[in-house]
This record gives sequence, structure tokens and C-alpha cells, in this order.
Amino acid sequence: MSLRINDTAPDFSATTTQGQIRFHEWIGDGWAILFSHPKDFTPVCTTELGYMAGIEPEFTRRNCKLIGLSIDPVDNHARWARDIEETQGHLPRYPMIGDTDLAVAKLYNMLPADEAGGCDGRTAATNATVRSVFVIGPDKKIKLMMTYPMTTGRNFDEILRVLDSMQMTAKHKVATPVNWKQGEDVIIAGSVSDDDAKALFPDGWKAPKPYLRIVKQPKP
Repeated sequence: MSLRINDTAPDFSATTTQGQIRFHEWIGDGWAILFSHPKDFTPVCTTELGYMAGIEPEFTRRNCKLIGLSIDPVDNHARWARDIEETQGHLPRYPMIGDTDLAVAKLYNMLPADEAGGCDGRTAATNATVRSVFVIGPDKKIKLMMTYPMTTGRNFDEILRVLDSMQMTAKHKVATPVNWKQGEDVIIAGSVSDDDAKALFPDGWKAPKPYLRIVKQPKP
């Protein structure tokens, strides 16, 4: 199953470190980030899970839940969490899915649908493609997908930046330019005519080109 931006995020039931969940029901009416890991007790993922645990309040403030996934049993996740707290200084408090039958990894196209077996005997190398980030909106549609190699730690500050952009652009008729950060100028969306823009942005805009209309970031 191939997934694209704006596809409905596949729903599933799964066992997590916080009990059984139904994914869409667990998301509720907010945003969610599903981020996956090929194996417990792996070095790069240990740093990632610890960092996300540390900045989880920033996501909570944005009405966004975090949920991790690893192709190992939840009992292993619980032991790994203690290592993460010891080495990274933060204990993961978000749920971690135990995807022992590879069902969620296959559902999200991180492993081939015809991949045989379960977690037993699998290594981080055989699960190398299970290193993805999915940002899912309140409408349960996929807003962003990113997949990293095993040897490169993910930049979760970037995920936070993108979440800020997506939440703002979902509310206002603007887009964000390259390397945009909170408080910086934005661009009037191309779908907005100049006549409509005059009503939406009465203070006007800068336009080095007719299609590049720059305005101050809208107020929340």
C-alpha cells in the first residue's frame, strides 16, 4: 500500500506501553506524530526517544500527541525506556507501540506487505526502513512523511517547526518560505487573488514579483 500526503492515515489497533489503543480514536480531535524505530536498544534511536521525551511539552502545547513504534515487544520497550532515562535524562511518557507482527510497519508501507514472520530473529538492519515520521492532522490525514537512514539522527526541532507551519497555514491563507521560523514573514497563498488578499491583509504586502506576496505572520 503506497501512502501519499493527504491520504487518510491507516487506522489500526495495537498494543502499546500504555495499553491497547485504536489509533484514530487515540488521536482524537488534535494532531499526532507517529515515529518509528527498527529495533529497541539501538544507539541513534535511544538519543531520539530521549530528545522527544524532553520536548514533548512543546508538542502538547500545540495539541499534538506523540506515539513511538518499534518492532519489539512492549516489555522490551519498558526496559529500554529506563536506559533512555539514564543516558538521555528524560523518560519517555508517550506510548510506544510493540509492532511484533509487523502489521503497522506494513500498513504504513515501511516494510513490504508480503514480508514474512514477526519480530523474532529480525535485526535493525532487516528493519532499516522502519525509521519514518508521520505527522497526522485532526482530519486523520497524513500531512508529512519523512524517512531517515539508521546512521543519521532525526531533527525533531525541524518536525516542531513544520508543525508550527502546518497549523498556521491550515488556519490562515498563507504559506511559509524557506527556513521559516516563528515570528518571521510569510507568503500569501497562491490560491488567494489580489482582491481577496486586500481584504485579508489590509495593511498590504511586499511583492518583489506578482506571485511572491510577503506579509507579516498572522496573529494566532
